[in-house]
Amino acid sequence: MGKVYLVGAGPGDLDLITVKGLKCIKKADVILYDRLINKELLSYAKKDAKLIYCGKKPGRHAMIQEKINQSLIKYAKQGKSVTRLKGGDPFIFGRGGEEAITLADHGVAFEIVPGITSGIAAPAYAGIPVTYRELSSSFAIVTCHIRPGQGDGLDWESLATGVDTLAIYMGVGNLPYICEQLTKCGRPVDTPAAIIHWGTTNEQMTLTGSISSIVELANKSKIKNPSMIIVGEVVKLREKINWFKENTINEISVTEASV
Repeated sequence: MGKVYLVGAGPGDLDLITVKGLKCIKKADVILYDRLINKELLSYAKKDAKLIYCGKKPGRHAMIQEKINQSLIKYAKQGKSVTRLKGGDPFIFGRGGEEAITLADHGVAFEIVPGITSGIAAPAYAGIPVTYRELSSSFAIVTCHIRPGQGDGLDWESLATGVDTLAIYMGVGNLPYICEQLTKCGRPVDTPAAIIHWGTTNEQMTLTGSISSIVELANKSKIKNPSMIIVGEVVKLREKINWFKENTINEISVTEASV
């Protein structure tokens, strides 16, 4: 019997993979990898390692989840070392928990290798600390990917008034809805907001504004996923902490006065 390693590949910057995660890549006989990982990580794999793409785009899955689960079990039962390489952290909106339960149900040994999630890393690279004394003592990670005919399952009242900083994954397509829910539930419309596209990579682009302006800014820039939405007073700190050199063509920072 082999073993499966559920590995977080980090948010995109090649150097943000953990030491243990890189070891799992180097020793793997089989690597099943996702769409948003830095593909340069695969160059560390053994020459004879089997590389299997499992990427998922909205409405287009290279491999459905059930097939991924079956593959993990199959190769492990062949005695192979299997690395399941996921963007960010495997347990933060990565379905790593589902895969771990499936492996446990089939008696397959596995390990979880945490990774740096984009909800923390993307704002950090954009000069936005998710917590900051006097501005933010609470931080929530949520997803707002709504399937047709289903609700979002979020407690908007608690998020709007009970959490200082929000990091919202997979929400660009529902940005108007997000802003509407936050304001309807008590978040001031002038609350600072940012969208960070391809955070930590050479393609990083950051929009800054407020809840009342960010939708218009997103429409003008035609920004798409993968992007993180950050809502909270800490967004204002980007003006001083902005350290990561973004392409000036990509850089967009708009004040309320210019919207």
